[in-house]
Amino acid sequence: MFWIIEAILLGISLSMDAFAVGLTNGLEDPYMNKKKTILIALMFGIFQGLMPLLGYLICLPFESYLRKIIPLIGFGILLMLGISMIIDGIKKDNKINEEKPVSLSFFKLFLEAIATSIDALLVGILFIGKDTYIALISFLIFTIITFILSIIAVIIGKKFGNKFKNLSKILGGIILLAIAIKTIIEYFL
Repeated sequence: MFWIIEAILLGISLSMDAFAVGLTNGLEDPYMNKKKTILIALMFGIFQGLMPLLGYLICLPFESYLRKIIPLIGFGILLMLGISMIIDGIKKDNKINEEKPVSLSFFKLFLEAIATSIDALLVGILFIGKDTYIALISFLIFTIITFILSIIAVIIGKKFGNKFKNLSKILGGIILLAIAIKTIIEYFL
């Protein structure tokens, strides 16, 4: 049963990127409705469970190739999103208000979900050789933890986004850039 504790701790660790981006989304749109909050959490949670499953299924033949490019893809996506948010936050005419909520497109949400879960792809490879049941339950645990933490993150972000207006977009962009930098540092270490 130690594997359950290990899966929970790994799930919390893997969900930190999704937590940060969920916080960013809440900061960016403090008037976000519950439906969009749930959609964000669902997307992040589903991808956090699917990516290790995909890594598990891909298996060893591609492991060395994937270890080289996946962090770079995640870095690029996070870098683009972060810079875009900072530029958007610097614009003087960009005000957050109830009449004009910030648009979080499905495509942007999709990219965020991929970028925050791409490290989980390699985690799936770690489950090769373990019991399939343990691997699948672990991936489900990753999904549930990420879903819950993403909802919490968006709610916290919305609370502070209302107070900081455009600064929240700049802060959100900085958070994304920090995750991108963390990703590239881990890649080179």
